[in-house]
Amino acid sequence: MSKKVLITGASGLLGRAIFQEFQTNGRWEVLGLAFSRAGNKLRKVDLTDAGAVKAVIQEYQPNVIIHSAAERRPDIVEKQSEATKALNVDSTKVLCEEAVSCGAWVLYLSTDYVFDGKNPPYKHNDEPNPLNKYGASKLEGEKVVMSVNKDNGILRVPILYGQIETLEESAVTCLFSKVLDTGTKCKLSDYERRFPTHCSDVAFVCRQLADKWLQDSSVSGVFQWSGDDNMTKYTMAVAMGEVFGIPTDHIEGDKNPTSGAPRPYNAHLDASRLEGMSIGRRMPFRQGIQESLKPFYKKE
Repeated sequence: MSKKVLITGASGLLGRAIFQEFQTNGRWEVLGLAFSRAGNKLRKVDLTDAGAVKAVIQEYQPNVIIHSAAERRPDIVEKQSEATKALNVDSTKVLCEEAVSCGAWVLYLSTDYVFDGKNPPYKHNDEPNPLNKYGASKLEGEKVVMSVNKDNGILRVPILYGQIETLEESAVTCLFSKVLDTGTKCKLSDYERRFPTHCSDVAFVCRQLADKWLQDSSVSGVFQWSGDDNMTKYTMAVAMGEVFGIPTDHIEGDKNPTSGAPRPYNAHLDASRLEGMSIGRRMPFRQGIQESLKPFYKKE
């Protein structure tokens, strides 16, 4: 008998990958929730509507809930803190409380931004210290998840990219616009260290963790996953150019900290807990970025 998984944020970059991973696995019945981009196989649910969240969980009775919906744009979060709290924290509490009533395990997607980036790599049990409101809101969400049910799970991940619908959908792939515009000089950050991670790898980890929880309900607490490529936005752009044979001498590396919401310098996540459970896989950046960007590149 197949088990049921409920995925929030299933129309987003990461949510789509998680939805696809569970659906193609064949052993799971999948229900994806979305709001602004609902349609096709996804059900429209406003996660800030507590009644709607309770109703869909009680109707579907999932075994596992993968909670990937969030406001994750740091500069937007700085300006819209109340709306962010409603989605990243308050709706998470309602969802977790309702999960308890039907015996579902919640896996909450979090971020490397819960750390200040001053002493990497960070283990899953290191003390968080977020620098911006986005990191703080996700850390608050983590605390809610574990306070409602100490047997729930948290999966922290870094900057993501994957099968995009537009270049702007990922903070990684949006750089390709600068690469393509060879006639315009520009600067990209060559300061903060980032570890771009493919969404399909994160989705694979989510499904492996869900499978593991079915076998052993003691699977709980904080987990972390990250790609291995240590890069900056500037070196990502250069790699994109090299992959497609596009010159990047119009792009200059900026050695100053990024303006706007403060970002950690290097919040590299230690994934040894998952690796010790034989969970995970990593797609090399050049391979992953070529697959992601190929539909958006037309050679002259």
